Parts: sequence; C-alpha cells; structure tokens
Amino acid sequence: MECKIRCWRIEDAEDIAETLNNKNILDNLRDGIPFPYTVHDAKEFIQAMNAADSESTFSFAITVDDKAIGSIGAFRQSNIHSRTAEVGYYIAEPYWGQGIGTSAVKQLCEYVFQNTDIIRLFAEPFAHNASSCRILEKCGFELEGTLRKNAVKNGVVMDMKMYSILKE
Repeated sequence: MECKIRCWRIEDAEDIAETLNNKNILDNLRDGIPFPYTVHDAKEFIQAMNAADSESTFSFAITVDDKAIGSIGAFRQSNIHSRTAEVGYYIAEPYWGQGIGTSAVKQLCEYVFQNTDIIRLFAEPFAHNASSCRILEKCGFELEGTLRKNAVKNGVVMDMKMYSILKE
C-alpha cells in the first residue's frame, strides 16, 4: 500500500480523532495526548502544527488515498543541538504491518535533509516496540544504544532505544 506525507488540513481532524482513540497507539506515544481524543483536540493539534515555526517543526499527515491515517514529524532541537531533530510518528492500527511506517519515515528524512540544514535525525521508541524499531532500521537509522529506565509510561518504568540517521 502506498502512502504519502503532506501538510495538515483541518478536514483531517475526524480521521485523526478516530485513530488516537486507540490505547494500542497511545501506549506507544508520549504522555499529554488526551483520552478520549476529540475532533476538537485534533483541530487544535492541526492548527498548532500549521502555525508552528517552519524552521523548527516539520509536521505532516501520513495519508493513503489522501485520507489521514497517521502523523509524522521532525522537531528541531535547540542550542548546541540545533542541527538535530527528533522524529516521531504513529499510524492507525488497521494500517500496521503494510510498510506505511517505513515509507513515511523515508519520505520525512528525505524532506528534512533536502530542505533544511539539519544533519542528524533521531528517534527514541520504547524498547519493547519492536515494530517501530524495525521501521527505523529499515530506513537506515542506526541503533546507538539503550536508554535504561528512561521513561515512565502508564506507571511502568521503561527502557527506550536511541536511533539516529545522518545526512549523507
């Protein structure tokens, strides 16, 4: 199945609200996303991403047949890390295991490396999230190490993995 990344549209709100009302997705994301996730929440997110600084926030809808089925972004770090950006993404569960995550991450890397001065992208998936780790590996990210007891999610202390890819 082919996917594309594109700028957010306010019309994507209903699709994203449906996607994020899934604990299987939320359990692999950072805290701060409301549950239940409403269309209003999605509209606020889309508006915030579209209004964000275009030199530091690179946020896109992941789409199949122009329907938003996920989100992907790269977020520039600050100070001495200003040429580094953190990558984050999620995909609606019905689309898992179809190569969409790999395609979206490749598209994002290409966009960031071709259109910005960023030289390093990194991602920190939970260590138990083998699917996300595999997506990064298939996109050329290298495992730099395990961040032991690096996060608390749902009251559980968890390891995370540090992956990065460098601009060629």
